[in-house]
Amino acid sequence: MAAAMMAAFCSFAVADSITGTVTNKTTNKPSAGDDVVLIRLQQGMQEATRTKTDAKGRFTLDVPANEGQAVHLVRVTHDKANYFRPAPPGTQSVEVDVYNAAAKVKGVSSEADVLRLQTDESGKSLHVVENFFVKNESSPPLTQFSDRPFEFYLPEGAVVEGSAALSPGGMPVQASPVPLGEPNHYAFIFPIRPGETRFQITYKLPYSGSLKFSPRVMMPTDTIAVMMPKSMTFKPGPSAPYTPVTEETTAQTYVARGVAPSQTLDFTVSGSGQMPRDTGAAATAGEGGAEAGASAQPGAGGAASPAASDTRPGGGLGTPLDPEGTNDPWAKYKWWILGGLGWCWRWVRV
Repeated sequence: MAAAMMAAFCSFAVADSITGTVTNKTTNKPSAGDDVVLIRLQQGMQEATRTKTDAKGRFTLDVPANEGQAVHLVRVTHDKANYFRPAPPGTQSVEVDVYNAAAKVKGVSSEADVLRLQTDESGKSLHVVENFFVKNESSPPLTQFSDRPFEFYLPEGAVVEGSAALSPGGMPVQASPVPLGEPNHYAFIFPIRPGETRFQITYKLPYSGSLKFSPRVMMPTDTIAVMMPKSMTFKPGPSAPYTPVTEETTAQTYVARGVAPSQTLDFTVSGSGQMPRDTGAAATAGEGGAEAGASAQPGAGGAASPAASDTRPGGGLGTPLDPEGTNDPWAKYKWWILGGLGWCWRWVRV
C-alpha cells in the first residue's frame, strides 16, 4: 500500500519531463558528467530540479506538475562555464553544445566597441550605453573563461546603471561587471564562447556641458564608434584617428578602425541632446521571439526595470542592408545600436 501511495504521489507531483543531449563541440563527442539544472523563471531564477549527463551525454529533467506552464531555462555547466537553452511550456527536448575552456584562447579578438551618448533633459548628466562585440575564432573551438575573461575600462566617475551579455545563439543574461584592482578597470565574468559574444554596460557621468573621454582598449579592436545626437559636438584629440560616418540621418557617428591597445583615442563631447527613438524599428524589435519573452529580472515580478527598458542594445531590427559588414565594417554594428533599441528580452541573472 505504501508503495502504491508513493507511486500515486510521484505521478501527481511530476507531470512531464525534458530530455536532451549535451555535446562537447571541442572534441565532437558526448559530454559526460556535466551538471544539468532546470531553472524556473518566475519571480527570479529558482532551481526546479537537477541531474547529470550520462556516458552518452544524455539527461532527463522531471518537471514538477505545478510548473508545466512555466517558462524554464536548462543550464549545463561544463569546465566551470554555464551554457543556457530556453525551455518554454511544452518543451520536450533540448540539445546543448558545450566547449572545453581555457583562461586564454588563441583566436579571441575585439570586433567593436560602440558608445552611444546623450544627456538627460536637464543637460547635467551624460548617459552612455557601451556595447562590446567580441569574436572567438579558435580552432579547435574553445571557450575563454577565467576570473577575468573580458576586461574593459570605464571613464572616471562612471556610475553603472545596468549591464548584460549575449552569447552566440544563446539567451541574453544580466552580467554584472566586477571591479579589478586598478581604478575604473572591470571584468565581465562571462564565458567567451566560439562565435560572437556581445556585452552591454549602461552608465552615467556627471556633466557640465563638456566632457573629455580617454578610451582604453585591452586588445586590438577592429572598430571604435561614438554615436551622439546631432545637437551635440564631437571633437577628436590631436592624434585620435576618428572619421565621421556621413550616411547617418538621425545621429552623428565617428569611427576609428584598426585600433591598437596603445593608441590614443581621446575625444571631447559638448552640448546637450537626446537620441531620437526609431519607433518603427522598436515595433519590429517587439517581435523578439520565444527567447525574448522567456526571462524576467529577479525581484521585478516578471517585468523589466525602467533602466533596462530604456537602454537595451539593438536587436530584432529585421534584416540589415549589410548584416555582415561586407560593404562597410561599421554597418555590421550600427544596426544593433541605432535608435537605442535593445535585444527584446527581459533580464536574466546568471
